[in-house]
Amino acid sequence: MPQATQRASTGQTAATVERAADVLVLFTETDQSTLGVTEIADELGLSKPAVHRILASLRSRGLIELDQQSRRYSLGLTSMRLGLAYLDRIDVRKLAGPELAALSRRTQETATLSIRTGDHRAYVDQVTPPREVIMSVSLGVPYPLHAGGSSKAFLAFLPQEEVDAYLTRELRRLTERTVTDADALRAELREIRARGYAKSFAERQQGAASVAAPVFDHHGLPSAVISVCGPLERFRQEADGCATTLLESADRLSARLGHLSPAQKGR
Repeated sequence: MPQATQRASTGQTAATVERAADVLVLFTETDQSTLGVTEIADELGLSKPAVHRILASLRSRGLIELDQQSRRYSLGLTSMRLGLAYLDRIDVRKLAGPELAALSRRTQETATLSIRTGDHRAYVDQVTPPREVIMSVSLGVPYPLHAGGSSKAFLAFLPQEEVDAYLTRELRRLTERTVTDADALRAELREIRARGYAKSFAERQQGAASVAAPVFDHHGLPSAVISVCGPLERFRQEADGCATTLLESADRLSARLGHLSPAQKGR
């Protein structure tokens, strides 16, 4: 094959792949669950015959499905499998690293990442600010789910049956401010769910305070928790401002994990 012909063929193939990708992306961005050929053609500036060819190719791989009655198209099983494969391969610690650094920089306090292990959670990463007096956490140490901001941020957003089961157990006191009464803790968990984040003032460690928010996965469950923490007396005045920045970071990370916010679900 002459080089000019080969280059032309390669260019046509690349253009076809790009158009097919545009069609798939359109399905992820639209507020409709199905699309018709005319809608796709108008939105992407393609001819109807071109759209038909692209859809036929995508259908052959299970990426797109056709409703025979309505003659409208939707994402297929293979598209779902691709999305799930991506979500399964996400490393939360690696994903959260840049966000923790930005969070610490913006708040000038320590930003942490925790993961859950059964009835406990543990810090797995932290970024500290360039200040003389800071909070520093111990990585890998398990803490119960009722004591401290990061712990309560997990507990508040677990399925209700898991919360109920946890609260039937003996709640160990870590400091004099640890809440160990089940009814009082239930009331606080409702408040946490309402505002979206947990607060702790010396509940897990004397002299420490924090705000913490869950990072949700594509099932709407807390996959991890990020927090901002600092020395108690200083952090009392900073907590509300840090919480606003914290929630922005948690929302971005949740979106990266495939979580749709209530506003996005309603579109």
